[in-house]
Amino acid sequence: MDVKNDILWRVYLSYLLVVVVALTVLGKAVYIQQVQGVYWRSLSDSLHQKMDEIEAERGTIFSEDGQMLSTSVPRFDIYWDTRLATLRNNNGQLFREKIDSVCEAMAGLFKDITAGEYKVIMQQAFQNQEGFCLLKKKISFREYEQLRTFPLFNLGRYTSGMIAVQKNFRLNPYQMLAFRTIGLVRDSNQVGLENSYDTVLQGKAGKQLVRYISGGVKIPVEDDQYVVEPETGKDIVSTLDVFIQGVTEKALMNAMVKHEAEQGSAMVMETATGKIKAMANLGKMDDGTYWEKFNYAISISEPGSTFKLATLLALLEDKKVSLNDIVDVEGGVWKLNNQTVYDAEVHGIHQETVQQAFEKSSNVGMAKLVWTNYGTQPNKYIHWLSKMHLDTPMGIDLAGEGYPEVHRPGQKIWNPTTVAWMAFGYNVQITPLQTLCLYNAIANGGKMMKPYLVSAISKEGKIIRTIQPTVLREQLCSSATLQQLYNCLQGVCLRGTAAQVFKNTPYPVAGKTGTAQVANRNQGYNTNIYQASFAGFFPADHPKYTCVVVIKNKAGAILHHGSDVAAPVFKEIADRLYSTYLRKSPATLLVNNTPADSIQWQLGGNKNDLQRVAQALHIPVADSSRAYDQWGDISGTLQQGTLKARVQSPQIMPSLQGLGLKDALLLGESNGLLIKVSGKGKVISQSITAGEPIQKKQVVQIQLSEHTNPGR
Repeated sequence: MDVKNDILWRVYLSYLLVVVVALTVLGKAVYIQQVQGVYWRSLSDSLHQKMDEIEAERGTIFSEDGQMLSTSVPRFDIYWDTRLATLRNNNGQLFREKIDSVCEAMAGLFKDITAGEYKVIMQQAFQNQEGFCLLKKKISFREYEQLRTFPLFNLGRYTSGMIAVQKNFRLNPYQMLAFRTIGLVRDSNQVGLENSYDTVLQGKAGKQLVRYISGGVKIPVEDDQYVVEPETGKDIVSTLDVFIQGVTEKALMNAMVKHEAEQGSAMVMETATGKIKAMANLGKMDDGTYWEKFNYAISISEPGSTFKLATLLALLEDKKVSLNDIVDVEGGVWKLNNQTVYDAEVHGIHQETVQQAFEKSSNVGMAKLVWTNYGTQPNKYIHWLSKMHLDTPMGIDLAGEGYPEVHRPGQKIWNPTTVAWMAFGYNVQITPLQTLCLYNAIANGGKMMKPYLVSAISKEGKIIRTIQPTVLREQLCSSATLQQLYNCLQGVCLRGTAAQVFKNTPYPVAGKTGTAQVANRNQGYNTNIYQASFAGFFPADHPKYTCVVVIKNKAGAILHHGSDVAAPVFKEIADRLYSTYLRKSPATLLVNNTPADSIQWQLGGNKNDLQRVAQALHIPVADSSRAYDQWGDISGTLQQGTLKARVQSPQIMPSLQGLGLKDALLLGESNGLLIKVSGKGKVISQSITAGEPIQKKQVVQIQLSEHTNPGR
């Protein structure tokens, strides 16, 4: 019995010991997980290191007049490592001495929470010994530079514990201006010049040793032996002109809103070179507003009557007709093989010369001429379309150019009357860009130029490659045909369908209206949707610019002809460019309206930049601003200047006057504003008065002191 009890006692004791050990292990596991979990996970993450790519700064896209159209802007996420011995020595003496001043400075800079709230965040992080406390996300470079001067953080990373993680994002300073042409950068979704010149712009990535912290955040290990610096991408200089683009976009927008149109495009080309000076594309959004959501300028559609220029060129060059030949336009209605060709309206006129039929845009006249002369030999007509580059893309340096559809005998869609309908711009689909290049060739003395959007590539401000104009066809037609086409295009604007639009215009214009009924998806041509167009050049006697406007009207629009919708857009663009660049004025040539510098002066901008300028000029400055003020003004004389802060509030419109473009964009952006710019130089006016209440994403128009001039 004693033996049995002894054995049971030993078993119970062993069991009890096992239970105690198990409870101890379980308790320790719970303690480690719940109490020390943050510390150990942070330590584990901090030991996870690897070599990671450093994103190269993407190159900038400039306009030809030197304005930034797309550029990379750095953003910084700010973390704070509270575990540094320098912060914790002497019972955290450095931290306790600096916390009030650094929190006050951050509250003054970011204006998001109070200094007291920043103090609570930092004290809590310090108490918990957090390794990577997030203080602020996505601050600008200017804010980061200012932050580094604040108490505590001005001691450097290894004393203060401040860690900055840089990320770059793409900024279009002019917002919608040529937005689709300039393009987007969204991972795999790139369009426009950003896509076409991606390999030039993207640069070469570097490498750096990083440490991963909680949440997958990567913190650089600052050791030069583990860093391979990235190579910044090259810059490209586009052919776009900010002023011409702005004029073109505004004129197109006015027409789109007035006619409640669905979509539209307008382009301006420099006649002698083929440079695209403006490319505007507007589409109607679901909320009724307009945006550059698609590049209609390089998308195919039936061109309508602007295509009659190609038809007349073929007829004249093959000597099938002369301009004084008579054609019976059948009163505006002509039946051909059980199909009917209609003029824009039934007019009752029969006998017209070829020139009159063209100037009045008679579909019947053009169709009969082509049917009579090419009906049995359509390939001869199509040969001319090929020679005019209307059956292949123009090869512009922009991805996504549509491939034209020019039907040929033997194809499934071909029928005996196809060639007659092609004569006036149906049964054929081309891009507005092709129409532009055809009219530009006539303006350029018969020389067809390849359209292009980039004129140079530069690196660190130095041009490393210049892109020269390219001739696609040296002579499109004979000089005799060219002169006849000139006369007909000018006749359209003097006597024909565009006569009312260009009446009393102080410069000669040559061009052609176009109206085409377009199919609406699976509903065919039954929805009364028309595409209005106008293509031409000015001044007609010495062409400088060629322009095309194409607008797709809403269903059932009362005003839908090219003369009513598209030609006024052309005229608005031409008027502005003529009055700004082309009209000779002795007064403007002799008088310099820019005021001379005086002894009294004033500069506005980033406070640190202003102080550096004053130091470089050896001008003593009295600083009345606070430590955390970022923007200011220096005024005074060459002997003494005074620096005053610019008052800022996230809900109040700041003063932008006197700032350069980059500073104005940065200041406006930091307040959540969308900036639209006109001119160059310094800001002289702003559409929202300083001091007025503002909202995020509110649009502000600023005017700079000088207009840009591509003629220089």
